[in-house]
Amino acid sequence: MRTSLKLTFAALALITAGTLAGCSNSSSDASSKKTTTITIATDGATKPFDYSDSQGKLTGYDIEVARAVFKKLPQYKAKFQVTDFSGITPGIDSGRYQMGANDFGWTETRSKSYDFSYPLSKSNNAVLVKSGSYKNLGDLAGKSTIGNPASNYTKSIQDWNKANPDKQIKLSYSADSTSINTRFEQVESGKIDFMLYDKISLKSAIKDTGFEDLKVEDINMDAGDPEHDGYEYFLFAKDEQGQKLQKQVNKALAELQADGTLSKISKKYLGGDFVPKAEMFK
Repeated sequence: MRTSLKLTFAALALITAGTLAGCSNSSSDASSKKTTTITIATDGATKPFDYSDSQGKLTGYDIEVARAVFKKLPQYKAKFQVTDFSGITPGIDSGRYQMGANDFGWTETRSKSYDFSYPLSKSNNAVLVKSGSYKNLGDLAGKSTIGNPASNYTKSIQDWNKANPDKQIKLSYSADSTSINTRFEQVESGKIDFMLYDKISLKSAIKDTGFEDLKVEDINMDAGDPEHDGYEYFLFAKDEQGQKLQKQVNKALAELQADGTLSKISKKYLGGDFVPKAEMFK
């Protein structure tokens, strides 16, 4: 009887040890699968790229593309942070945000401080006007506009004015809180002559706001940069972590372009297929 009990206890001890070992391995596996939180900054007010829908949910082309990307990257947990547009890049600089998703265009100045993803969409540069015909920035000489100081469109006008002192565009500055509706009202009332932006956004805003008396015209920015002109991107810190994230995001973007997911999201949020060609995802 004693021998039998000893064997039984011995067997139980082995089973218990095995169970504990199994639990230990499971715990180790779980810890090895911990996710890294990625905070994506956006102003939530650049429709159709990022905005809040009627239920208050953050959505838009850039937002849904980011969600699709991180479904392919289970090692990360992505969360969005709505902030002023002018606060996105300083937040990336400080490490508060790891990525920016806000219809970011490429500029040489930005490229010195930040890395860019593969291009997400391709639009034309355009102006919103009430009357007149404009084909390039030179045609806007003497005309007035208001721009966000952090915008690449504002920077383009500043560069034009610097290079063309005899053909100045009248530029005033707006706050982050100035809505696109306010800008449209300023054009309609004649307070400003034009608004420089991307064609997709302008067309979308006219549809939403009903400013049918205003028109959108393609404009040649004379940027001399066909590699980047009209494209928009995600933004990353120019450091080791940012470069690692950029590489992984780019891989996911290439897969989403190849399987048609980007095209599907583009048609839903941008009103057409504005996804760049496959060679742009290499």
